[in-house]
Amino acid sequence: MRNRNNFFIEYGTYVLVYFASYIASLADFHLLSGILLIGLAVYLFVHWSRQAGTLVELRALFTLAWVGGQGVSCLQLSRFQTDWNYLTWIAFFLVYVGFSMGYDWGLKERKMERKGLNKDGHQARKIGGCIQALAMLSVLCFFIELKQVGFVPVLSGSAYSYSAFYVAGIHYGTFCCVLIPALSVLFIEACDAWNWRKLIFLLPANAVAIVIPYICGSRFQLLFAVGFAAVVYMIINKKVKIKRMGILLGLLVLVYVALTLSRDYDQGYLNSIFEMKQENTPVLISQTYIYIANNFDNFNCMVEQLAEHSWGLRLLYPFFALTGLSLVFPELTAFPVFQTKPELTTLTMFYDAYYDFGMIGLFVVSLILGILARILITRLKRDNPVIYLFYGQMAIYLGLSFFTTWFSNPTTWIWLIITGIIYVFVGYKRKPLK
Repeated sequence: MRNRNNFFIEYGTYVLVYFASYIASLADFHLLSGILLIGLAVYLFVHWSRQAGTLVELRALFTLAWVGGQGVSCLQLSRFQTDWNYLTWIAFFLVYVGFSMGYDWGLKERKMERKGLNKDGHQARKIGGCIQALAMLSVLCFFIELKQVGFVPVLSGSAYSYSAFYVAGIHYGTFCCVLIPALSVLFIEACDAWNWRKLIFLLPANAVAIVIPYICGSRFQLLFAVGFAAVVYMIINKKVKIKRMGILLGLLVLVYVALTLSRDYDQGYLNSIFEMKQENTPVLISQTYIYIANNFDNFNCMVEQLAEHSWGLRLLYPFFALTGLSLVFPELTAFPVFQTKPELTTLTMFYDAYYDFGMIGLFVVSLILGILARILITRLKRDNPVIYLFYGQMAIYLGLSFFTTWFSNPTTWIWLIITGIIYVFVGYKRKPLK
């Protein structure tokens, strides 16, 4: 078992700093409250990343996003932000403790064992076939949607046309292309020989993965595609040079900025929504801040205003949506969403867990996610490279745990189902005839 001294240092540090941040918030020392949590998140991220030997260790990513995100929100740089209810502080605490307990369940070895991928031409050909199939499916679904809605979001001149570019069911197929860059990383790693022909083979499909999210005006889908591929690359390769890390981060920033500019937002309108205390804050900074901070404030609104729990109906939304039951019985999903402002709709990953079952739901869901994260790490083997896609998706969801309700989102389950199908297809080996 893990050294008890390390256990108490890790958990004791978290409890003490978290409590100190809460006291600082009560005393209206908001900058101090936020700095304490941000510093704690960075310290624990570095601590667990070093132990695991990778920057994409799952608990390290979750800590940086969840605890660090709370710290960003605690800074209260916007005028409409208010102090959280004490129940909100308890809820956020339970989430982190529950995840950590699940992650540490039976944990004996802190160092992640990564042996890289076998060079397997047969598996590489299967992965290549999946890449081409996803690209064709995405293009087909995109043109079906285009015919139905009659416009291309990026050319419409409206910053909000992305939400209108939607055809039920078909939309999931349009964005399955976001899996292609990560699959391409696996293809390259699995190839027993690399040449320019294989590069040409990958280019059209990856162009689809970039172009479709861009012309649809979806910053998130494009960032997901690039970030997902980067995580898969980092977990496969033991040593990633700082220069390459800088290139990846710079690429993500450029993509974000380009998409923000292409959506033609009215800066005056955005500033009136964000209400930053510093009037001259650039929109790129204020928007990024609100995208992180306000999710926790929305959670606090729910804690203060929720009259009754929904007893599993919100967590089951993907089932209702994918089976069509939400159209037949709309009352199954007709629950109010508690937000600080109507325009700020992003939530946290655990919003629906609390909505359904309160504190118990938060703890159980976070405990299960911690266990699943640990299982994924122990399953990083060489026989089926697609396991890295599951790991990469979990890394993205935990690394953006402040953003949205990932596991009650139908798109998340579509991606996981597609990944599962690819996993079975790539790993299937025909038994020899007797």
